[in-house]
Amino acid sequence: MISIDQAQKFGQEWVNSWNSHDLDRILSHYADDFQMTSPFIVTMMNEPTGTIKGKEKVRAYWAQALVRLPDLHFDLIEVLASVDSITIYYHAVLGKRAAEVLFFDDNGKVRRAVAHYNS
Repeated sequence: MISIDQAQKFGQEWVNSWNSHDLDRILSHYADDFQMTSPFIVTMMNEPTGTIKGKEKVRAYWAQALVRLPDLHFDLIEVLASVDSITIYYHAVLGKRAAEVLFFDDNGKVRRAVAHYNS
């Protein structure tokens, strides 16, 4: 079980790492074989499933995103906790709000992430 304190600490560090634009710092939260699902993967990576697998593929996707969005900045709204996952709700880019559900492995690394955005 993930406590709300653990979830909030992770969520704040996650937002801070994204706001730093340091790709290695961002990726330090994730397992090597993690998978990412996002509607932006469909458009940016031309992947109709919206899912990519493996840290190196995700690195390429996020590197491209950081170049396209040099002013990227997230503002944390709320973090929710569950058994082996958390949801980070935040102000994202382009005036969107986002919620990312992050599932953790036994080592405390994110093994799967699913991003959701308002229109």
